[in-house]
Amino acid sequence: MIALLTRDLRLAIRAGGGFGLGLAFFLILAVLVPLGVGPEGQVLALIAPGILWVGALLACLLSLDRLFALDFEDGSLDLLATAPIPLEGVVAIKALAHWLTTGLPLVLAAPVLGILLNLPGPAFGWLVLSLLLGTPALSVIGAFGAALTVGLKRGGLLLSLLVLPLYMPTLIFGAEAVSRGAQGLPAATPLLLLAGITAGATALLPFAAAFALRINLR
Repeated sequence: MIALLTRDLRLAIRAGGGFGLGLAFFLILAVLVPLGVGPEGQVLALIAPGILWVGALLACLLSLDRLFALDFEDGSLDLLATAPIPLEGVVAIKALAHWLTTGLPLVLAAPVLGILLNLPGPAFGWLVLSLLLGTPALSVIGAFGAALTVGLKRGGLLLSLLVLPLYMPTLIFGAEAVSRGAQGLPAATPLLLLAGITAGATALLPFAAAFALRINLR
């Protein structure tokens, strides 16, 4: 499984598997929003939590269609399905690789982009913590959506339509945690709900994704 993780990380970096793409999109969004809504610091501070979380969500969405599609096209997915590694483990490793190359860079870059959006000082810690808890759920849910559409040509749009409604609870609780932190209010409740979503998705969705992959490989 470590070899599979290393392989996916190398593919993401060398073959344009999404490494850097989401981070570039995140940066562009953070730069364009102040240009669009104006330089008023009070307005930017109010909308910054939602904008940063929407940007993270859309950045994670960009590379989901590559999660299984390349392996499906070159036959590697058939070999992985017959390998001694459980297919559920393959899904989990691919979701982890997606998070390491997309979600983790977003978490590290978020404080810098928060400065561009005039995010209040008390909210920076909550922003990083909420993204650390929430972005793994985005990768796991995305892996499930990618497994459902792996056999379809031009399934990127369908993948987005399937995944976006499942992303909504994570987006709502993540933005709410940052917003409460910016106002100096307790943010433990949305963070616990965010952690619960991530734990539930990580425990259940690899099995659902593996089942979808077995159906598409028949």
